[in-house]
Amino acid sequence: MKRAGNILFIIIDQLRADCLSGALAAHVDLPNLRAFRDDAVSFDRHFSVTNPCGPSRASILTGQYAMNHRSVRNGTPLRHDVPNIATEMRKAGYLPMLFGYTDTAADPRVHDPGDPLLKSYENPMVGFHEVIEMRLEESYPWRAHLMQKGYEFDEYWDLYRPVSETGDEPCLNDPALYRAEHSDTAFLTDAFLSNIAPFKGQNWFAHLTYIRPHPPLVAPVPYNDMYDPAALPLPAGFDEASAERALHPFFGPTLDNQSVADFVEGFGTVEPTPENIQALRAVYLGLATEVDHHIGRVIQFLKDSNQYEDTLLVITADHGEMLGDRHSWGKMTVYDAAYHTPLMIRLPGNQARAGKVVSAPTESIDITPTILEWAGQAVPNAMDGRSLMPLLQGQEPEDWRCYSSSELDFSEPENPTPWQRQLGTGNSDSCLCILREERFTLVEFAADLPPMLFDHHGRGELENVAKNPKYAADLARLGRQMLRHRMRNSDHTLSLYSLTPEGAKSKPRY
Repeated sequence: MKRAGNILFIIIDQLRADCLSGALAAHVDLPNLRAFRDDAVSFDRHFSVTNPCGPSRASILTGQYAMNHRSVRNGTPLRHDVPNIATEMRKAGYLPMLFGYTDTAADPRVHDPGDPLLKSYENPMVGFHEVIEMRLEESYPWRAHLMQKGYEFDEYWDLYRPVSETGDEPCLNDPALYRAEHSDTAFLTDAFLSNIAPFKGQNWFAHLTYIRPHPPLVAPVPYNDMYDPAALPLPAGFDEASAERALHPFFGPTLDNQSVADFVEGFGTVEPTPENIQALRAVYLGLATEVDHHIGRVIQFLKDSNQYEDTLLVITADHGEMLGDRHSWGKMTVYDAAYHTPLMIRLPGNQARAGKVVSAPTESIDITPTILEWAGQAVPNAMDGRSLMPLLQGQEPEDWRCYSSSELDFSEPENPTPWQRQLGTGNSDSCLCILREERFTLVEFAADLPPMLFDHHGRGELENVAKNPKYAADLARLGRQMLRHRMRNSDHTLSLYSLTPEGAKSKPRY
């Protein structure tokens, strides 16, 4: 079968959507991503269907909701037989090359108990050919590279500690130990460019995954102090954390689960003062600019090698980041900032749609079916996502979804989380589901906890109106919608097969 062309699928770790369009966009320099946005189709209501990193990537790459793949935490195994973008692209004749990581925990049922695969959640997903390992907690090739360049460090995590250039006690925005040309982002880009070059003319598939701007928040010169903390907008939300806690019982343990101190290395304590918060927000934006610079190198390589017009190029993020909003950090919450991500797709031959913005709700599980359809490969019924190809071409199907859905598991079987301890929830009911319409967002819990309802025609996420009698009908309607969503999307791996006298037959899901 003749393959369609090159495919480059880039994931940026923890990049908020509003860095490109929204509250932070005017405060961060992302020239290459913005230029690509003008050359691609963008989706401005795009959300991750689950958090954090491992579950989110499991959903992106399998096209499944977390309720089906059930790899719901970093370190929760993903079943070995779940079809994913790599296994299906192999059927289309592509070698799925991985530059970076997928944060996949291996299925212990098919490995010996002593297998090192079972000691890390950062392994590559089944089907991928790992060209270069670049993982947050391991990164052996990058470490070797730094050692060859003469850098000295006692422990790996020393690489994530800011270093004072004057020998004084380090500040939060002091630079990293390494120079910008030797950073993890630069190293990964260099490895991609050198390894992909010989594949010109072979219709390659590459999954390139950048760790940054994921914490620990430390950046090399000049990115460490590129932005003035005092010039950045303050975090969104209530002035006092007590008001956040009062909004719903879920938010007390949310604030206790992760703090600003968890986002940096080398400091005993980091108080959540406005100065510290703004300093780290500035470093985060600097790291985003660094990633933008190197994505610019990748795009320029495609143009210089005359491959840009033959390459399906997808750029997105695995999830968002609270970044101090609502007195929260990370992505273990219910707010849009933790799930809303950029998605930009440049389809070869689709120049007439360059710069267009799609406002229909889309989900992270839609990306893999889109790539498979473009490559001419059938989308397995196990995949819950729908191809974005019609939307890319300016045609919204009549039956397209009118909402997006996300899930979050906040349990930890081996070490109960603050939510479990404070809310009294167990391993199977420490989870929630989010349903977002244009006006309303509903949050429901598996445990016996009250729902949340946000009215975006009112105060939005600043007010939980679930107890307001005026919204009783909306609450009931959205609850039914959430139930129907889960019923319609329960596992379809085999449910559309029929065994007949002529053998097994199956109907496509969509």
